[in-house]
Amino acid sequence: MGILVRPILTEKYTAMNNQGKYGFEVELKANKVEIKKAVEKLYGVKVEGVRTMRQIGKSKSRSTRSRITSGSTQTHKKAVVTVAAGEVIDFYEGI
Repeated sequence: MGILVRPILTEKYTAMNNQGKYGFEVELKANKVEIKKAVEKLYGVKVEGVRTMRQIGKSKSRSTRSRITSGSTQTHKKAVVTVAAGEVIDFYEGI
C-alpha cells in the first residue's frame, strides 16, 4: 500500500474542492513531502501546500450478557492538499 490510503469524499471535503483543496486519508508515518510527491505523481497536478492532522481513535465499550467489552477505534491521519490555481483532481475519472 502506498502513502495515500483513499480520498475523503464527504460533503465538507467536496465543498472544499471548489477552492482547490482535496482531502486524503494517508499512512500514519507519512510526512508532508512524501504526501506532496505521491499526489503529484498519481494525479499529475502541481501541489502548493499540504496540511496534516492525526485523528486519535476513540475508546468504545459495550455490554454483553457475560461481561463489558472495551476497545478503541483506529487512529488515522488525514491530509488536506491545496493544488495550484486552475488545476483539478477528478476522483471519478475512469469509473
